[in-house]
Amino acid sequence: MLETIKYLIGWPGPSGFGSKSTAEQVTEARGELRSITAIITGGTSGIGAETARVLASRGARVILPARSMKNAEETRDRIVTECPEAEIIVMKLDLSSLNSVANFVTRFHSLGFPLNLLINNAGKFAEKHAISEDGVEMTFATNYLGHFLLTKLLMKTMVETAEKTGIQGRIVNVTSAIHKWFTDDVISYLALISHNKSHFDATRAYSLSKLANVLHTTELATRLKQMDANVTVNCLHPGVVRTRLTRERDGFLTDLVFFLASKLLKTLPQASTLLTATKPPVPNWDPTQLKLQGYGPFPNSSFLRVQKLPLTNLITLNFELNFLGQRKRK
Repeated sequence: MLETIKYLIGWPGPSGFGSKSTAEQVTEARGELRSITAIITGGTSGIGAETARVLASRGARVILPARSMKNAEETRDRIVTECPEAEIIVMKLDLSSLNSVANFVTRFHSLGFPLNLLINNAGKFAEKHAISEDGVEMTFATNYLGHFLLTKLLMKTMVETAEKTGIQGRIVNVTSAIHKWFTDDVISYLALISHNKSHFDATRAYSLSKLANVLHTTELATRLKQMDANVTVNCLHPGVVRTRLTRERDGFLTDLVFFLASKLLKTLPQASTLLTATKPPVPNWDPTQLKLQGYGPFPNSSFLRVQKLPLTNLITLNFELNFLGQRKRK
């Protein structure tokens, strides 16, 4: 209870920052980041756009993949207007499509850039049931499956970059405390909502996708440790902030809830993910901890449940063998 109160009022944690610290404050001590190349999904609005702005203003090369090139170009132009020397490259990417993810990675590799930082920030809360072109429920396809494949295909470049430069590579998966809300069998429910919309519930689907992010982070952290790679992966809950993610739930009730809770919400600058992305060397994700921006880790109450679920291997292997294997055979 005390830790929660400290978090809500922005009390500084072990890092020296609190939940009210902004991205500008977090990165100020790091100075210039001109040697860093970063990919930020969901970087055209909300938390992702603020993350992109601050990284670019510190000198990092920022890759902005987006489904809408128009939105990406507008975001780039806004940042360049503020920071004329910013290097921002926009590229096409639809995370709900495995083919689009593979094409994006091919184009990125063709540029010959290193890769130090991958921030998997993009998120979708689909109010209406939809299926991706790969036959997967759309929220799960976008929030988890696309990011899973993106990370897998970029991993070799990240490991090689860290070896050549000596700079620790970072993978940051933006998840949500809502992942604790999903208590059913992951694979069974995913199969159910991928074939029958009558069982679809938007909130359950979203929490499922966020739990998958946590499980993926846990499994990937284990593999990176086994590889002895100078790359770490962490997931975080950025706090509660009103972004475009809630645009499908706009209405009087939603507006009222956000108004009443406004004093407890984070602003976009406060919700940025840059503490985990840019602070001095960080260890790999520990599922006994939940990273909250600025305050540092504290016990994650969902750890015991996650620990009992043999799903980290199951999810990764299931999609790697079934979905990706099928695409390779086509």
